[in-house]
Amino acid sequence: MGDLPLTLAIEDYDHVRDLVYGKVKPEGIDLTCLNFQVEETFFRFANAYEWEISELSFAKFCSLRSLEVPPVIGIPVFISRVFRHSAFYIRSDGKIKSASDLKGCRIGVPEWTQTATVYARGWLHHEGGAPLDSVEWVQGGVNEPGRKEMGKAKLPDGIRYREEKDRSLTDLLLNGELDAVISARPPNAFLADDGRMQRLMPDYQEIELEYFRRTGVYPIMHTVAIRRDVYERNPWIAMNMMTAFEQAKAMSVERLSDINVSRIPFPWMLDSFVKMHGEFFPGHDYWPYGIEANRPTLETFLQYCDEQGVTHRKMAPEDLFAKETLSSFKV
Repeated sequence: MGDLPLTLAIEDYDHVRDLVYGKVKPEGIDLTCLNFQVEETFFRFANAYEWEISELSFAKFCSLRSLEVPPVIGIPVFISRVFRHSAFYIRSDGKIKSASDLKGCRIGVPEWTQTATVYARGWLHHEGGAPLDSVEWVQGGVNEPGRKEMGKAKLPDGIRYREEKDRSLTDLLLNGELDAVISARPPNAFLADDGRMQRLMPDYQEIELEYFRRTGVYPIMHTVAIRRDVYERNPWIAMNMMTAFEQAKAMSVERLSDINVSRIPFPWMLDSFVKMHGEFFPGHDYWPYGIEANRPTLETFLQYCDEQGVTHRKMAPEDLFAKETLSSFKV
């Protein structure tokens, strides 16, 4: 009997490169890898489950796992992590000067169940001075009209929310019909140096570092999901895939740690790498997978999901992932 043929769809990351290109082979699996931008990967997998294993938005994954019969199960591999204080965009000539000014305002989001917006709204609700029910939320495409909500949220009572099908969020912001937009990708107008738009928090790096030091939360954006039917027929694939992701990450870390050559065209790369390791992951491997090293982030995000109706029931980190991946053997 040959290896089990499976397909994985994932973005191009250095820490998965050796898995994607076959230097790392998951035991017992003949892996085919597809490379798309994350938006296409999420859309095609969450709507049609076209392949067996997929990178997936963490919010959409948690929402799916909270269903009575979840169609997916996960492995605690956290492919992408990004702070989102930088994701708030406002008009340069508008009335908004600080996060608390957004209380009573209108804010645009590309999707209610987008991971970046869940984190941003959670921070705004708990720390920014603008509770969820004090804002009118408008869903739509950031740069183009017509974007649809992929997830199925159960909005809490008191939340004001509407869809905008005909105009982009950027147009609404610049026309004065929105007070802010939350967007994981900077809007095209911002990237084009349109002087009418700016970040709410231009000094976001300092704010994000202070937030991390105080809370221990380093936001997880994407995880790895396995179709439930595939997992139930072959539960061993969860741990074998996790081991392969760990091996690929270790090879990436070895490259980043190499002072002999410029593997990444960035000056003082090793110094930056060592500094970030000590700042963000003291006592752990760099960019750790698994639950325990990431518990503050996981618990905070699941709290936000529950408060915002992204999940359909209260979830714990252990509810998300295959039981085989929650512990490892020791030699």
